[in-house]
Amino acid sequence: MTSSSIAVRELPLFPLPDVVLFPSRPLPLHIFEFRYRIMMNTILESDRRFGVLMFDPVQGEISGVGCCAEVIHFQRLPDDRMKILTLGQQRFRVLEYVREKPYRVGLVEWIEDEPTQADLRLIATEVEELLRDVVRLSAKLTDSSIELPEDLPNLPLELSYWVASNLYGVAAEQQMLLEMVDTAERLKREIEILASTRSHLAARTALKDVLN
Repeated sequence: MTSSSIAVRELPLFPLPDVVLFPSRPLPLHIFEFRYRIMMNTILESDRRFGVLMFDPVQGEISGVGCCAEVIHFQRLPDDRMKILTLGQQRFRVLEYVREKPYRVGLVEWIEDEPTQADLRLIATEVEELLRDVVRLSAKLTDSSIELPEDLPNLPLELSYWVASNLYGVAAEQQMLLEMVDTAERLKREIEILASTRSHLAARTALKDVLN
C-alpha cells in the first residue's frame, strides 16, 4: 500500500528556514543536527518519507501546509552526518502534532488541487512564454548563457510546481502557491509574478543598452 492511498497518516516533520518544497522537485539536504540524524536513520528503515515545512525565522512560525519528501539517495559522512537527495511527493496539511521529541511527528492529511473542467493549456502557454522572456532578459542583462531545461514540464499542474519552486528569495509567496488548491489560480498568480519580473528586467536591460 502506498502512502497516497492513505487519507491520514503520521509523518516525521522537518521544518526548514525559508525553504518550500514542491511535488516532483528535488531537495538536497545536509543532515547534521542530532535529532534529524535520528529521524533519517529511522525513516531509512521504513518508507524513506518525511514532511518538509517552511519555517519563518522572522515570525518564528512553522507553516501548517508542507510537502512530503522521499529520500532517493543518501551518503553517510563522518560523525553520522548525512548528505541526502530527496524528491517532493504529495502536499499535506498538519492536523495535529503527535509528539515533539526527539523530532516532530504530525498527523497529516494529503491535499491535492481541485479537479477542473477548464482548459488550462492557454494559461500554461502564457506562463511558459513569460518564463522564456524572463530567461532571455536575464541572460542579456548578465551577459551569460541561461537556458530553460529541455525537460520543462508541459502539463499545467507540473509546470505550476516547477515555476513556483524556481522563484528565489520569496519564501512567503512560494508558501502561498504551495497552499493553493486551484491549478488555474496558481498559474494566474505566476503570470502576475513573471510579468512583473519581465517588466523590471526589460527596464534594467534598456538602461544598460543606453549606458553602453
